[in-house]
Amino acid sequence: MKHLKRWTAALLSLVIVFSAAACSAQKSKDEIVIMDGQFSEMKIIHQMVKLIVEDRTNAKVVIKDEVSSVNGYNELLKGNCDLMNSYDGTLLTTYLKLDTKDIPEGKSLYDFVNETAEKEKHVYLLDKLGINNTYAIAVPQNIADKYNLSKVSDLVPVANQLVFGAEHEFFSEEGSMKFNPFVKFYGLNFKDSKPVDLGLKYSAVESGNIDVTEVYATDGLNKKAKLKVLEDDRHFFPEYNGALLVRDDLFDRFKDSAPNLKETLNLLGGILDNEAMVNLTYAVDVDGKTPHDVALAFLQEKGLLKA
Repeated sequence: MKHLKRWTAALLSLVIVFSAAACSAQKSKDEIVIMDGQFSEMKIIHQMVKLIVEDRTNAKVVIKDEVSSVNGYNELLKGNCDLMNSYDGTLLTTYLKLDTKDIPEGKSLYDFVNETAEKEKHVYLLDKLGINNTYAIAVPQNIADKYNLSKVSDLVPVANQLVFGAEHEFFSEEGSMKFNPFVKFYGLNFKDSKPVDLGLKYSAVESGNIDVTEVYATDGLNKKAKLKVLEDDRHFFPEYNGALLVRDDLFDRFKDSAPNLKETLNLLGGILDNEAMVNLTYAVDVDGKTPHDVALAFLQEKGLLKA
């Protein structure tokens, strides 16, 4: 019994030591922690952050294992990471659980959501990167030709002949820009709807198991699959301007070791557009290049790295 108590005490001591060490590493004043995303776009942008920060400041960037966007945001609020790639539309609808109708007249989505997030959650967006990675509805070209589809409203009379499929997250109840609100808004009654694993979505479309899907506007796989993106003619989906989402204590933490951190991160503002991002994600998802190599080549091309 005494031996058991000794072992229990020793084990408890080890847990405390390791927990303290983990906490200390997490809060290191020269280390920025990022939880990586599940999409190539987020991975590329996170690599850009690491490259430019470590090139221009004394801070180190640690990119940890990938998590879903919602889990990454929750880790940001808890203080377990410092920044993440995000979008003003996601911040509005998924994280703050608001809607475009909540935006005061005369104020942009970006400005409104930034003010609200900083006040309520102590996080805010840095300068916009230049991409608008909004949700879009897409169909294979043969489906577009067969049913004469050019805009989402064109689906209304033929939806009962078509199967809609998308990743599980699009069918979740996290946020207002998801499947159920979408079909209700447009009055769509599909023949069937199928949640699929993210990695299988495009192959399901290409094999004909799915006729209509949801995509991100800047996804290079749209180009590979030769999908036709339908015009959101009733403007259901808001803008999704890409920007780095940071904790509001980040720059205070680095005021001594990296006083130019905010200026450095904002060098990424405006360097991208949708066409550029499509090509970058295509290079990863289709050509098989790593997010690091794609990010490095892009920043070198833009002359943003000193080394």
